[in-house]
Amino acid sequence: MKEFQCGSLVPGCQWHTRHEDEAEIIRRVAEHMRETHGETVIRETMIEAIRSRIEKVRDAA
Repeated sequence: MKEFQCGSLVPGCQWHTRHEDEAEIIRRVAEHMRETHGETVIRETMIEAIRSRIEKVRDAA
């Protein structure tokens, strides 16, 4: 399982997402950035920033 914490990119944001597939996490984060943070264009540099902040986590029991 992998996880992204939006607060690691946008200080103060509590939103997070988990999924097995990194591409799905990036899709969800891009959608969140558009809807919540008003980003109209998700540039490659932002994708790389997102990717670098995705962490592996243990599955919850």
